[in-house]
Amino acid sequence: MYKARPDRPVTLPLMGLRMPLPAWVSFLHRVSGVLLFLCLPAALYALERALSGAEAFAEVQRQLAQPAVRLLLLVAVWALAHHLFAGIRHLLMDLHFGTELAAARRSARAAAVAGGLVALATAWRLFA
Repeated sequence: MYKARPDRPVTLPLMGLRMPLPAWVSFLHRVSGVLLFLCLPAALYALERALSGAEAFAEVQRQLAQPAVRLLLLVAVWALAHHLFAGIRHLLMDLHFGTELAAARRSARAAAVAGGLVALATAWRLFA
């Protein structure tokens, strides 16, 4: 059987790793930032169209009433909320608040729950 030499690099099985909640919150903070960046052109276009006149505003309203677009809005709202709460968490940790393991886990849970609650409230409003 082959034995790895200690001076050789070790390849970690990335799909087999179990990340703790703070790692997931940090990873999703990056993902939400990318989603917000990708949503920016569509949001600016919709704003520009809505401000150009009453007919264009009505057309934007009709487009935003479609179920697929509402789902995209829900994802964008989750991304915004999660990015906000996780960003505040990261800023506080940069200032050395909540850097202990227990506090980091609590703040990660709080950021994830807060983002989820905002998304849940938005879903209730959009789809009710």
